[in-house]
Amino acid sequence: MASLLEKYELLIKYIIAPIIQNPQDREDCFSEISMKIWENIKQYDESKGSLSAWITTIARNTAINHTRKISYHEDIESIELVSNSMPEKEILNNELKASIERAIHRLKPNEQRIFYRKYYYLQSTNQIAEELGMTNRAVEGKLYRIKKKLRKLLGGDFYEV
Repeated sequence: MASLLEKYELLIKYIIAPIIQNPQDREDCFSEISMKIWENIKQYDESKGSLSAWITTIARNTAINHTRKISYHEDIESIELVSNSMPEKEILNNELKASIERAIHRLKPNEQRIFYRKYYYLQSTNQIAEELGMTNRAVEGKLYRIKKKLRKLLGGDFYEV
């Protein structure tokens, strides 16, 4: 198991770096991710996707949850517990998520790649530009056109992307 974590350590750190800014918090989160992988490795199903995709999902979700925990402890009053427990709101949010997912799947693969990097992996425009061999301006332009396309696919300017 240790060799598995060593093999994917860079991937995990790459995923969590844009989400968690504080180096100490990153280390804590990395430890938490390692434990989750260790505890759940038997649940990994090769037929559902690659091991790196499985690890990426665990890393991303854990990092986001870790960030939420940190912000919760920093400012308890900013959390709206009542509105998050409303079943109607949850149903509407699930329907909205499904609509957005369908719209994203209608994008071209290169558009999906940029969209996911920016809004799923929370990478900076500069990082996306460097890794894809583009200028910041070109990435910003593509993101603008992608959001415009998604608005159209979702039925207009009603949805904020």
